[in-house]
Amino acid sequence: MLKIRRIILASLLICMMLPLSAREQTDTTYVFRFVPEQDMFYVPYRGNGEELARLETCVKQHKAAILAGGIPLHVDGYCNSAATAADNLAIARLRSNRVKSELIICSGLTEGCFITKNHSGSGDYVTVRIVIPADKDEEARPAVGRAEQERAAAEQAERQRIEKQKQEQERIAREKEQARLAAEQARTDSLAAAEAERLSAEKTEDADSYTLSLRANLLRWATLTPDLGLEWRISPSVGILVNGSWTSWTWQDNARRYALWEVAPEVRWYLGGQKAWYVGAMFKAGQFNYKFSGTGRQGDLLGGGITGGYRLRLNKALALDFSLGLGYLNADTERYDVIDGVRVRRDNETKHWIGPINAGVTLVWKLIK
Repeated sequence: MLKIRRIILASLLICMMLPLSAREQTDTTYVFRFVPEQDMFYVPYRGNGEELARLETCVKQHKAAILAGGIPLHVDGYCNSAATAADNLAIARLRSNRVKSELIICSGLTEGCFITKNHSGSGDYVTVRIVIPADKDEEARPAVGRAEQERAAAEQAERQRIEKQKQEQERIAREKEQARLAAEQARTDSLAAAEAERLSAEKTEDADSYTLSLRANLLRWATLTPDLGLEWRISPSVGILVNGSWTSWTWQDNARRYALWEVAPEVRWYLGGQKAWYVGAMFKAGQFNYKFSGTGRQGDLLGGGITGGYRLRLNKALALDFSLGLGYLNADTERYDVIDGVRVRRDNETKHWIGPINAGVTLVWKLIK
């Protein structure tokens, strides 16, 4: 009789424990990986997409209970890649919020559905843990319903496989497109660099630059005063010039005379990309002898000033130089008369002049380029 009682008591204890075991909770954890030291939630990174799809499927099945507060989502953020513990906690908090925002937007949850904790250390990830009471799960799925849910789970797995395959194909297509765009951009950059080099070469070629040139002031030649000069360009922007003029004319048995010589060194600075405009400084020295009437004048002149002008390129070898000089001239003049073919001095005078001291339309022939 005692033995029978013990058997009955054991059977009753087993029957009482079966409901308890049916009420055991199912604990499911989902892990989302993060790039070290960053808080952005990259769905394609290290299987996050598949993990998120699994989590969203679970949330969809128990959404009513989750929104009612019966099944909370435990979110734990981790970070160990920052410099300090405070920085780790700050990054972990941002990571937790990124994952929660994804669920709030895509699954229609609220902030009240989550229990959040953040940790410094352990790794660079966020876990979402859902504790589902087993008895509620079993009650919601009778025998016939479980088969339907298994079929739905199989369909969901197939959809996830197709979606993963599609994402992989899209990733490969993106990489190919990025490679094509990179190659096209490199080709465009190469063409642009070649075009810039060509334009630079053309600009350099078009610039009025040379090493040595021969010059002739056409205005002086028009007054029967031969004029020649040389210019040495010590750089594309700086030139050193020396111009010289000389003439000696007499007529009416030496009663009339026109004689002159001048030397005018000059330094110029050429401006702009084409080196066409310029400014300079000039010095002038010479002697003169004019007699166009009864009284002649001869003497020395000395002066200098600033010059400016423009050089018009005619072709690769020739150019026209339009110039004007302003400054000061000093002329020590001796006036004389010619009596019986002999010059007789009358008096001396000194003249000072401030204003134009030089003008030219000069033909430039480039000897050495």
